[in-house]
Amino acid sequence: MAIAAVGALYAWRAGRVPGRRRVAFALGLGLLAGAQLLDDTRLQWHMAQHLALGDVGPLLLLLGLTGRALAPLLALRPVRALRGLAHPAVALPLWAVDLAVWHVPRLYDAAEAHPALHAAEHLCFFACGLAMWAPVVETLPAPAWFGAAARLGYVLAVRTAMIALGNVFLFSGSALYYGSVADQRAAGGLMMLEGTTVTLAAFAWFFLRLFRDAEARERLIASGVAPARAARAARYGRVG
Repeated sequence: MAIAAVGALYAWRAGRVPGRRRVAFALGLGLLAGAQLLDDTRLQWHMAQHLALGDVGPLLLLLGLTGRALAPLLALRPVRALRGLAHPAVALPLWAVDLAVWHVPRLYDAAEAHPALHAAEHLCFFACGLAMWAPVVETLPAPAWFGAAARLGYVLAVRTAMIALGNVFLFSGSALYYGSVADQRAAGGLMMLEGTTVTLAAFAWFFLRLFRDAEARERLIASGVAPARAARAARYGRVG
């Protein structure tokens, strides 16, 4: 129901969004909907749910949004107050704490046994995933200091945390969560595979952006635009 409502609201503003972004948003909604259909009685499929809800799904949704499309939502005072959660210095530790807390074995198993707690777990993963990716994607402007190099380091920090957790799943000699050791290792392998794929894709995107922005900046400076203004225009695609 919530996914359908979000889709309807997005369709209302979709005329202000480029086609490639609409595709990304649709893929994100489809992934979130599909994640709800997974049989999470097995740990590896529960992990797949979490990766869809807390990592790839939020990333695709953010790639599908623009500041103009979000304008009515950003006009609401409570939403504006939450923008601080997307600051990289806030989003990264918030995401890391959320990841660590929900993977405490007793809490992880309790979430599987109690529907309300399970729903809260998924909501936390999704919200923290949005906050974590927001400064990287820059649907809304991130701080000026959070340039390409800072974003690369940020993504590396995120993936290091996920790799560390994946290694716990892979190499623990006993079942830390519900299910068997084999199921736990399959969940860890899935986490490592997803993390590697997303990291490689993010790095490819970063380097393409880096070259594109550098070329645009130099072109603007050559045309007489001040360097600081040229750098900002190139970063946010405001190049005539």
